[in-house]
Amino acid sequence: MSLWVILPVSLPVFVISGIWVVYAMALYNQHVCPVNNWLYNQSCELPLHLQTDPVLCCTLDNVPLISKCGALPPESCLFSLICSTGSFMVMLIGLLRYAHVIDKHQNCVLNTAGLSTGWMCAAGLIMVGNFQVDYAKVLHYVGAGVAFPTSMLFVCLQSALSYRLARTHTDYHVAHMRLALTLLAFVSLVLSGVFFVQESFVLQHASAIFEWIFAIIIMVFYGSFVFELGGVSSDTLMVLARGGGGGGGKGDSGLSVIENKTPMLHGEPMRFQLSPEGVAIL
Repeated sequence: MSLWVILPVSLPVFVISGIWVVYAMALYNQHVCPVNNWLYNQSCELPLHLQTDPVLCCTLDNVPLISKCGALPPESCLFSLICSTGSFMVMLIGLLRYAHVIDKHQNCVLNTAGLSTGWMCAAGLIMVGNFQVDYAKVLHYVGAGVAFPTSMLFVCLQSALSYRLARTHTDYHVAHMRLALTLLAFVSLVLSGVFFVQESFVLQHASAIFEWIFAIIIMVFYGSFVFELGGVSSDTLMVLARGGGGGGGKGDSGLSVIENKTPMLHGEPMRFQLSPEGVAIL
């Protein structure tokens, strides 16, 4: 098994645990309200971080959205690190998945589109992590507007690609699992977006919860690539060295193509023997 299998395992572990640490830091510093809090007010006498009462007065500025949890220092520093590192890992997994499909099967539109949407998602994630919503709202929302739809499109394309390339029972089980995760992610994203634009405090809080669910599902989906990346070999990396060309077989090389073109005579390969004079002429 290839050591690249560590990558799809470490990505969800690193990102999911990291954003929960960010949430814990924001909660400790009273920058957001707890997830189990459903009571909000139009305004409060004191900002949340200055309140000392056991029962906190929360406004919509304190809804525990993932971006809100990482909006203020010191948790914003960790949030930026998680998003930047996670985006790099997303790009690497997408590239290895792209090369693996070419190496073991053949390139197709789904494969190329999957690579493109995965990298677009990574670019949006970098913007989300490095432009905090409280200080660069426009750029932050542009990044979120890129990251969320493209991540949803990525899992849709990869689910379709999994069914197209499935050959064994294990392949179909993995495809079924990815389809289930895709459906859950789609429902979570739609509900999060619909509730986010509502004025109701309860629906705003529900939007934050569905956003967390969506992010976790997407990370789990990336973790499912452990089945493919465990088979990454030097031939897979050679696909990247060739610029994505070739493929269409189990590591076929150009040498085998040359051997197949050996001249035949009466069904037997022709053998040429050169005399010393012929060698001198050559």
